[in-house]
Amino acid sequence: MDVVVGQLFTGLSIGSILLLAALGLSLTFGQMGVINMAHGEFIMAGSYTAYVVQQVVSSSTGSLLISLVVGFLVGGALGVALEMTLVRRMYHRPLDTLLVTFGVGLVLQQLARDIFGAPAVNVVAPGWLSGGVEILGAVVPKTRIFILVLAIVAVAALSVALTRSPMGRRIRAVVQNRDLAETSGISSRRTDVTTFFIGSGLAGVAGVALTLIGSTSPTLGQSYLIDAFLVVVVGGLGQLRGAVIAAFALGLLNSFVEYSTTASIAKVIVFVVIVVFLQVRPQGLFAVKTRSLV
Repeated sequence: MDVVVGQLFTGLSIGSILLLAALGLSLTFGQMGVINMAHGEFIMAGSYTAYVVQQVVSSSTGSLLISLVVGFLVGGALGVALEMTLVRRMYHRPLDTLLVTFGVGLVLQQLARDIFGAPAVNVVAPGWLSGGVEILGAVVPKTRIFILVLAIVAVAALSVALTRSPMGRRIRAVVQNRDLAETSGISSRRTDVTTFFIGSGLAGVAGVALTLIGSTSPTLGQSYLIDAFLVVVVGGLGQLRGAVIAAFALGLLNSFVEYSTTASIAKVIVFVVIVVFLQVRPQGLFAVKTRSLV
């Protein structure tokens, strides 16, 4: 029983990490159609933000809380800079955005090496996150529980922002029909920038969270980028609830398969399951509803 519970919480932990990494993509890729290959580097920027903040703030708890806010702002600022300089010229040209943002990602990786060096750096977690909590005989690390709670809070905040706020209504209006939204007085340019800021800021938050479970290096984000894209595609483009279900489903599947095999074989099996699933439902778990004619 304790083994099952342990793998269950491991799966939920993996799912929460995938969800944090994919939340931003659910906006920039799922709703805006931009294939942002630099999203992984925005995650990496959030991790290095936590490292820098810890050098300034002596309290590990204060450092973590400040890092979450600053990481969101740093990731959002990078996203806005990318959108205003390059991506704005390439809407409806997804392959061009893929190539350009891939190049931007390489530049950001090299910039991180120049500033922080190639060796990985570590961020010390607060003392209250050390150790684990015993649940039904299984010991669950407190850092994993914190990341799970953080993912739930992020999803709830994003959901409320998209459904209850004027900003969220503007975003959904532009996604459904850009031309009609503009004739209604909504600035699609401002909405695009806002969407990119939020999506990229969530990547920065994911980066801060990842410092609690591992070291930070210039290639950190690349380890999660493909999995994040898979979560968005399996869940359905632009579907927040689909991304939540897909992230935890893939995390649980990976956890239980890896327990009985190896990590590499588990990756292969999960990928095969995704391919088979997309053959049956190419639109993902939930299809996006749109009034657009193009």
